[in-house]
Amino acid sequence: MVPLQSAVVSSTSALGPPLAFWLFLCLLGAAVGAVGSALARRRSNPVGTYRLLYVGAVLPLGVLAYGLLSILDLGAAVRAALVGAATGVAAVDVFLAEFLTMAAAGTVALVAYAPTIRGVRAVRDIDLGTGRAVARMARWLTGVSVVFALAFTPFRIGIGSGTSTVAVGVGLVALVVVVLAASPWAIAALRSTERPAGDTAARIARLRERVGLGADLVRDVRVLDTDDEGTASAFVRGLGPTRRLFVTSTFLDAFDDADAAALLGVQAGRVRSRALARRLGAVVAAALPLLAAFGTGAPTGPLVVVAGGALVGGLWYARRGIVAADDHAAALFGADAVAGAFERYAETHAMEPSRRRVPNPLSANVPLGDRIDRLRERTADGGP
Repeated sequence: MVPLQSAVVSSTSALGPPLAFWLFLCLLGAAVGAVGSALARRRSNPVGTYRLLYVGAVLPLGVLAYGLLSILDLGAAVRAALVGAATGVAAVDVFLAEFLTMAAAGTVALVAYAPTIRGVRAVRDIDLGTGRAVARMARWLTGVSVVFALAFTPFRIGIGSGTSTVAVGVGLVALVVVVLAASPWAIAALRSTERPAGDTAARIARLRERVGLGADLVRDVRVLDTDDEGTASAFVRGLGPTRRLFVTSTFLDAFDDADAAALLGVQAGRVRSRALARRLGAVVAAALPLLAAFGTGAPTGPLVVVAGGALVGGLWYARRGIVAADDHAAALFGADAVAGAFERYAETHAMEPSRRRVPNPLSANVPLGDRIDRLRERTADGGP
């Protein structure tokens, strides 16, 4: 039996290198956020640049941090320092290690995000406090870390115990379905929401009826409190009978009924085209060949090529779902009205609609400017 003092010394020694590397990543994140924010504020389209900074630097830094900290077994080292080398239950051990690793990686992303808040507040002229924004993001990252750890634990155990790749693949598909179905409750738990009441409820009901977002598509509605951050958006999450419509308080304040209906029409179109399922399907289609490549004795090269092709093809299919949603809204209200609503959306967020000369095959989104141009061209050609 290892003496307690020896166990503590051993766990502390094992924790030192990954903890030092995590601190280095946090410093790197702070530098990336500060420098990126300073550059973004000097651009002609600062809001669009900030969004690019989040997607192109802050998020990848968090993903990279997770990968590197996983290799260094930071989560296992922290778990050992807190509760001992093992709890005696494999699932608990794996869950704690994954949660701690994910939370540490999320902290790196949070440190990179924090220096940008002041710049976003300035360029958008909104009342977004740094402390509140960081606390809100920390709450979200904690919830994501819990969900991620719960989801990933069975795969860690299955792969480690030699479970077949087919079983792991089936589990991956089942996991995506469960996460998609449970997402409305996860969002409500991690964000400040309320049931619409009074005139707000009546207005939302009228808008839902105009765009066809009735009880057959969404079960209910929640309003997200975004008065301080000024995010005017609406989206649907869930699967089948669990679907829920989320609208932000800023969305209801910023848009009149015409623009709100056009934007909600796009969301109705996304539900009908299964835009979110297409995006997740692209990830699953790419993940399955990778599982086969690294979980069996099959040749790795061809399967990696198949995974890349599946990802590119799946993301193209996801972008077609976005275009189909725009067409659905245009059929309801006219292409010109939908394009105008998109322009008002951009104005509300103090951003210039982005455009791409060459489509990005690794993007699941279509730039807003390209969507506006497409709708305007449709109107010019005499279409609805």
